[in-house]
Amino acid sequence: MNYEQARFNMIEQQIRPWEVLDSQVLSLLALVRREDFVPASKKALAFADMEIPLTGKPGQCMLAPKVEARILQDLAVQKHEKVLEIGAGSGYMAALLAHRAQQVITLEIDADLAQLARNNLKKAGIYNAEVRTGDGAAKLSQAVSSNDPLSGPFDVIVLSGSVADVPPALLAMLKTGGRLSAIVGFEPMMRATLVTCVGEAAFRTTQGWDTVAPRLVNFPEPSRFNF
Repeated sequence: MNYEQARFNMIEQQIRPWEVLDSQVLSLLALVRREDFVPASKKALAFADMEIPLTGKPGQCMLAPKVEARILQDLAVQKHEKVLEIGAGSGYMAALLAHRAQQVITLEIDADLAQLARNNLKKAGIYNAEVRTGDGAAKLSQAVSSNDPLSGPFDVIVLSGSVADVPPALLAMLKTGGRLSAIVGFEPMMRATLVTCVGEAAFRTTQGWDTVAPRLVNFPEPSRFNF
């Protein structure tokens, strides 16, 4: 397989048509070797327009390339910023974020996946991304001490999966000017949601595009119906 040609085709045929035109994002997608974060048995699918399963467990997958790219474009991460990711998976999104941020902390509830992400990031030469095994649905702002990096505050929070609603506990961990990205709602159509902290306990929410993604584990699941 010609990985460079496949990478070029992914960018030109999937990413650009999905309104990802930020030159920095496109250059990053060309730089970070996505195939190195895909399970060996699925390398031929590394650049396919699909979610790639990482384990035999439901929902544990890499998001489709165009979804990852659009999230990166929406967040516009800067070199001085501190990022928290919920759902490390294979570490690919953390690798992309680490190239743009000062520091990335990524949480993965599955211990085997967390170790896979650590190994992949190390092989890729990325040392400003720390993988922790933990439950991102927990109220992190209350669960860790103030001198722990997980206590925040963060410039950027990324949920690499979907939730029914944006968790208030995570919004409380944003700096003023900070952004949280999540895929919110229920199948068959969810909304890519960007929440910006505009002041103390004040937030602005935009929903720019539609997609679908697997649920993150243990986040609240209220009924979609009102009775």
